[in-house]
Amino acid sequence: MRPFLAHPFDDDKLKEECGVFGVIGVADAANFVALGLHALQHRGQEAGGIVAYHPEHGFNSARRFGYVRDNFTKAEVMDTLPGELSIGHVRYSTAGSKGATAIRDVQPFFGEFSMGGAAIAHNGNLTNAAALRRELIERGSIFQSSSDSECIIHLMARSIQKNIPERIKDALRRVEGAFSVVAMTRTKLIGVRDPLGVRPLVLGRIADHGWALSSETCGLDIIGADFVREIEPGEMVVIENGKVETFRPFAPAKSRFCIFEHVYFSRPDSILGGRSVYETRRQIGVELAREAPVEADLVCPVPDSGTPAAIGFAAESGIPFGLGITRNQYMGRTFIEPTEQIRNMGVRLKLNVNRALIKGKRVILVDDSVVRGTTSRKIKDMILDAGAAEVHFRIASPPTAWPCFYGVDTPERSKLLAATMSEDEMRDWIGVDSLKFISLDGLYRAAGEAAGRDPASPRYCDACFSGDYPVAPSDKIEEGFQMKAAE
Repeated sequence: MRPFLAHPFDDDKLKEECGVFGVIGVADAANFVALGLHALQHRGQEAGGIVAYHPEHGFNSARRFGYVRDNFTKAEVMDTLPGELSIGHVRYSTAGSKGATAIRDVQPFFGEFSMGGAAIAHNGNLTNAAALRRELIERGSIFQSSSDSECIIHLMARSIQKNIPERIKDALRRVEGAFSVVAMTRTKLIGVRDPLGVRPLVLGRIADHGWALSSETCGLDIIGADFVREIEPGEMVVIENGKVETFRPFAPAKSRFCIFEHVYFSRPDSILGGRSVYETRRQIGVELAREAPVEADLVCPVPDSGTPAAIGFAAESGIPFGLGITRNQYMGRTFIEPTEQIRNMGVRLKLNVNRALIKGKRVILVDDSVVRGTTSRKIKDMILDAGAAEVHFRIASPPTAWPCFYGVDTPERSKLLAATMSEDEMRDWIGVDSLKFISLDGLYRAAGEAAGRDPASPRYCDACFSGDYPVAPSDKIEEGFQMKAAE
């Protein structure tokens, strides 16, 4: 099978990180994992993998390029993954090889240790992975992939602890950055979040004896599991024989959950921090309407991620909401080889304007973010071609001016529009009548912080907007990345 092709018109969005899922205590656990990964597909469409354990058949794994539905619904694959314990991973490359992805980079990773085998799946990014990799190679480790996550397996192998959970603790104390980890041994399902809790991880209950770990609550919903709670920042849970033990392997730290999970990454039907993602996004639209009002005839979302914010904007402003743009739901990421002629069609292959609704109207377009700005320009052209009288952009996040080093595939800073232009310059470059972003305080208010952002002690990781990195990206600094000067 040829390497999985990224969609040629999706390069103007921050790419989802990864999704992890694990199940213990149910027959055919891998089938539950496949369903969970399907629900988490929005977090990574490049590739996926599942590892399962059965006492008679041992550890078995399957790794494939492409969508879960195309690979992990076939009997010839799922029949090779028996057992009551399984973990899985869906991937979009943030570290490791880009472009023509190697199958060896697809997680979960597996290692055979003196006390037995263990598999591990990781969502996030290690900011000291390059330094760790050099150290491990110098000490004799032989890496099989280009993924930073493999460092964890090698650190586990070098630990002198007597069991897998303790070796995982040892390994994760050496790494920096963001990680939500789901791991398994022959008898245990293990979940860990980094001390800042940058990436999400939740615990669910399946009937009487089964348990599940998932990046989001929507993964629990699809298998009929009850949401129990979030794994807390810096917490490790070990599940065995129907019981959950909790440990605190790291020094206490103030939580800095990724605020972009609220804006874009998580599914709107998930729950984050006790809050509905949909309701937070709707409230972002309300705050945006208060901060940046404009006279217009129609509020129109840029599908699909701008829809909840557009609904909130319309409700608060009193301007009618309308679906002025329709998304082609059958435009897969493996559609066709992108010839130059097809590329020139741009977003028209993916989005189409409802001309009867748009013509003659002053239109407010609500989108979740602006990264490079190239797609925003194309959408503006489509709206004007359909006869709109005016086009106003309202963006449901602050300007993205800094790259993320914690598990999100962000362009280098020089390619981020907000890093090189003021808001007025961006408006003129995109070519719209007005362009306004929600403020960082407004975003915090929408996420439940009534007083806005406390600059001395922010609740969330908002480095992509503020340049305030809660963990110094040591590998990137070594390469020459310039941190924001202290204010």
